[in-house]
Amino acid sequence: MSPPVAGMLLVATPALVDPNFADSVVLLLDVDDNGALGVVLNRPSGVPVDAVLDGWANVVAEPDVLFQGGPVGADGALAVALLRDPEDVPVGFRSVDGRLGLVDLDAPVELLEGSLAGLRIFAGYAGWGAAQLDGEIEEGSWYVVPGETWDAFRTDTTDLWREVLRRQPGELAWHSTRPADPELN
Repeated sequence: MSPPVAGMLLVATPALVDPNFADSVVLLLDVDDNGALGVVLNRPSGVPVDAVLDGWANVVAEPDVLFQGGPVGADGALAVALLRDPEDVPVGFRSVDGRLGLVDLDAPVELLEGSLAGLRIFAGYAGWGAAQLDGEIEEGSWYVVPGETWDAFRTDTTDLWREVLRRQPGELAWHSTRPADPELN
């Protein structure tokens, strides 16, 4: 398994029963000696982006709702974006991994139009203290796998967990077919 770095995905294993993360896919945005930060990609809320951030619904990927990024800081928001062209970097964009990055929600939305191939806004985030994520990986709570460009901007995230696992090499792909409750098998 790969080490956790920004741009990688954490895919919850069956051992992870915490309701905040069960069957979740987390995009890692920052990983260093002090800890890690990411957002849950497959938890859309029913809250329209425009209900919270006026003017941003025109630039977010469908569906134009906030996503529940994680249990930490749920009263704040993070905007994950994908540049159309790596040479056209708008004001307020900070790269996380190549064309994938974060957008400052205080930047004027007009400065972003045309520069982004995708944008998603997350309420809250997932965070781990120093060595905490490594411990959770060692205990078998997370698979660490490479992400694909469009994972963060999919219209329908219902099967994201299974699809991310299905595209993995070797035996890891088999986990995509496990039933919701293996005891009933």
